[in-house]
Amino acid sequence: MGLLSAGEPLSWEEMKEWQEHVRKHGVRQFIRLYHRLKDEKGRVLKWGDEVEYIIVKLDHKEKKARLSLRAEELLAKLTVLEEEKIKEIENTGSSSIELPSLWRPEYGSYMVEGTPGVPYMGSMRFFNTVEHNMLLRRRELENLLEEDEICVSISTFPRIGCPDFTVPPTFPDPQNPENFSKSLFWPSKATFLGHPRFSRLSGNIRERRGEKVAINIPIYKDVNTPSPFVEDLSVLGDDGSSAAAAKPDHVYMDAMGFGMGLCCLQLTFQADNICEARSLYDQLAPLCPIMLALTAASPAHRGYLVDRDCRWDIIAASVDDRTREERGLEPLKNNKFVIPKSRYDSIDSYLSSCANTWEKYNDNKVIYDEKIYQELIDDGVDKLMAQHVAHLFIRDSVSMFRNKIHEDEVYEDSDLDHFENIQSTNWQTMRFKPPPPGDSIGWRVEFRPCELQISDFENAAVACFIVLLTRAILSYKWNLLMPISLVDENMKRAQKRDAVVNQKFYWRKDIFTVCAEGKEPDIEELSIDEIINGIPGSEYQGLLALVREYLRGQDDVEADTSCTLSNYWQLLSQRASGKLQTNARWMREFIRSHEDYRGDSVVPERAVYDLMVTVNKIQKGELKEPKLFVRAERKSKSKDVRQ
Repeated sequence: MGLLSAGEPLSWEEMKEWQEHVRKHGVRQFIRLYHRLKDEKGRVLKWGDEVEYIIVKLDHKEKKARLSLRAEELLAKLTVLEEEKIKEIENTGSSSIELPSLWRPEYGSYMVEGTPGVPYMGSMRFFNTVEHNMLLRRRELENLLEEDEICVSISTFPRIGCPDFTVPPTFPDPQNPENFSKSLFWPSKATFLGHPRFSRLSGNIRERRGEKVAINIPIYKDVNTPSPFVEDLSVLGDDGSSAAAAKPDHVYMDAMGFGMGLCCLQLTFQADNICEARSLYDQLAPLCPIMLALTAASPAHRGYLVDRDCRWDIIAASVDDRTREERGLEPLKNNKFVIPKSRYDSIDSYLSSCANTWEKYNDNKVIYDEKIYQELIDDGVDKLMAQHVAHLFIRDSVSMFRNKIHEDEVYEDSDLDHFENIQSTNWQTMRFKPPPPGDSIGWRVEFRPCELQISDFENAAVACFIVLLTRAILSYKWNLLMPISLVDENMKRAQKRDAVVNQKFYWRKDIFTVCAEGKEPDIEELSIDEIINGIPGSEYQGLLALVREYLRGQDDVEADTSCTLSNYWQLLSQRASGKLQTNARWMREFIRSHEDYRGDSVVPERAVYDLMVTVNKIQKGELKEPKLFVRAERKSKSKDVRQ
């Protein structure tokens, strides 16, 4: 979700006068950090994953599944050991406490985020512990759940925003002046209120925009779906604004929670130095839409089947704070820029020196603050990095804390709060992360597009594949770059229904070309199958074959680790080929084949209950779903902890 600061958050009206203050000092903070650490190198590979869990309460008598709003209560218990460790370090300077996992709040009051207690290292043996660690995290959470509560790792709960979707019951109240979202569907108490950032951020985005956010996703047209599909929102208390924002034949949503209340799998890598981090940022960017399509898991929203398989555009719209002027709907008068994208979207430019070797890599027009850009250039920041930062800073801050603003404009040299304030609310497919102050952490990149999968096995497979691909890219100096406008186009295609088997994606076939050659890339439209598994009879082997080749060159791959990874590669290969279904395809078929489904795109309550029960059986290993998984022997250490 981003940086969680302590203190009192400011309202949008209170923040307005401090926007230029935050920009001014945020840029200066970055410049100081950049010059202090730009030549630092020698960091070892460290990496970690973030998995977000949804807490569901099952009513077996009524056959209903509801979201359990107990995240704050659960987090108080999950973080006890971490708090003890922090106190021990404060008192003695060290601690013997080992944390198996770390837990953090997320936007929804039914969500918690779990990460490994310590980062994974670069040794091959760590790849045989990822699934094991995910399983232990899940069990740590499950041990605190009440009777008939389950935790599921799915990207979306199909009935978010429907009547009676939470326990305890909550209700939207759009006319209440204290309601920060003004939503017709999303109750305030479904937002995590244990930290003030989430509610204030929701209100600030709406107020800055000048109206509620408007999310419109095409409805899945089934045999009995009304045409056109139009909802009467007046029965929910609409004053006319929602009806005006809703599109025919689309599922309309009107609150930040419909996006930030969804779940994902994210990965962060520490690089050796800033140049390596910039290279990873660039080389992984074209992979984002490919992995988004491969992990598609979001076919239903607000109680309807939709004609999309991924959550990305929903989240982008849910935090879109651009005014009508910034969206190009009215002439610029009070704002400085027309901004093509939401602050949650794909990246707009590459960062590494490789991007300078061919002029059409960065072919999108990048909107940036020219004054900030010139300040960065004058202070010795290179053009690509200066453009990147100046582009981030076209956004206003939407989350400020009173105690972080120094009216005397005196800040410590190590202070990064104002830079991180804006950096952490630019939610893009890739995030370039400078080292935090006063820590031993280096330059990092975050890979953010993946949908969350039902099982730890699937999530571990995705994580291990991406991490090993980064190692192979750096070792062999492959070049995946293509015009960034084509990456944007791929992001659109990746979200379409059954994109894995039905869509073609722009892809670079000559990935062995050295960046320094400055050669125009050989780009074709390929299927996910061809990108992952290769093109028979051609020189392009596919990404999986290249990862296998990289592993053959490593001398520390134990037999069990090799077996585990082979099982992962088989899963990804068969999903890419269409032999196995994505989570989205499987969920859609489950709902459509349910006895209560009427072919009208409406997701029945009983279908959601049965879906949650089935998902829980799958993730516990009690049910082997042949449409999702290959038959394979399990050598992962996860096997050792299964009951």
